[in-house]
Amino acid sequence: MAVSFTRYGRLYYLDPGGHAPKVGDKVLVPTDSGPEVAECVWAPQYTSEEIDGLPVCAGLAADDHLTRDETNKRRRAEARSVSKRLIKRHTLPMKVVGVDYLDNDNVYTVYFSAPHRVDFRALVRDLARNLRARVELRQIGPRDEARLQGGIGPCGRDLCCATFLKDFEPVSVRMAKDQDLPVNPLRIAGACGRLMCCLKYEHPLYQEFRATAPRVGLAVDTPEGPGTVVGHNVPSDSVVVRLNDGGRRCACSKASVCGPRKAYDSTYGPDDQPPAGES
Repeated sequence: MAVSFTRYGRLYYLDPGGHAPKVGDKVLVPTDSGPEVAECVWAPQYTSEEIDGLPVCAGLAADDHLTRDETNKRRRAEARSVSKRLIKRHTLPMKVVGVDYLDNDNVYTVYFSAPHRVDFRALVRDLARNLRARVELRQIGPRDEARLQGGIGPCGRDLCCATFLKDFEPVSVRMAKDQDLPVNPLRIAGACGRLMCCLKYEHPLYQEFRATAPRVGLAVDTPEGPGTVVGHNVPSDSVVVRLNDGGRRCACSKASVCGPRKAYDSTYGPDDQPPAGES
C-alpha cells in the first residue's frame, strides 16, 4: 500500500500487515518519533515481486491520533508564521521552506533556503523564546526546496522529487546533448532551476539506442527502398531515413534497418522462429 503525509505529496510504501484500509482512510505510519497519521493513497494489493523490509502499517488512526495530528499541524503553521516574522525583524536573507514538529520532544525543525551561509544564532534564540520549545534551523539546497514545496514540472506533471524520486543523482549537460535537447537552461531546467532529474533516468535508454542503431549519414536499406539515415526517434525506437528515390523522408523501426535483424530475417524469414537451441 502507499500513503502520503500531505495532499499530492510524496508517496511512501508500507506493508499493510493485517489491515485493509481503503483509499482516503487515515492510517498510522511507524516513524522514528512514533506513529504518524497519513492518508492511504493506494489500497493494499498483491504484487508478483518479493518485497521485504517495508514498514508495517500500525492500523487505522483513532480519534485521539487525528486530534494530535491536527494540533501538530496548527503548531507547524504557527511556527512558520513566527519564523517569517522574526526573519524579517532580523533582516536575514532567508526563505522558510518547511517546518517539522516533534511533540514528544517538543522540538521544531525549520528548513530554509538562502543564497549563502547565514549567521542565525540570534534568530534561534528568539524562535525558542517565542515558541517555548527547542528549535533547529537547517539550510537546504534548491533541489530539496523543490521537493518540500512541490509543484508542476515543464512536462505538466507533479515534480518527480516530490512524488516518487527518492535520491538525487548527478545530472550533466552531456546527458541533454545525448538526448538531442537544446542546451538552453530555460529548456532543460526544472522548477528548482537545476538540470531536470529526468535527464538522468532516461539517459540509459538513449545510450542503448545509439549503441545499436545506424548512425546519422549511414546508407541503409528500408522496406520502402534504400536511403540515408538523417535522424533518430528514440522514444518510438525508430530512425528517420531520406529515401534515394525522390528524397522523401520516412520513419522506419530500428530493427528493419539493423544488419543483424535483416540477416536473421533472410535466414529464418520474418515470421519464423529459430530452431530449438538457438536464439
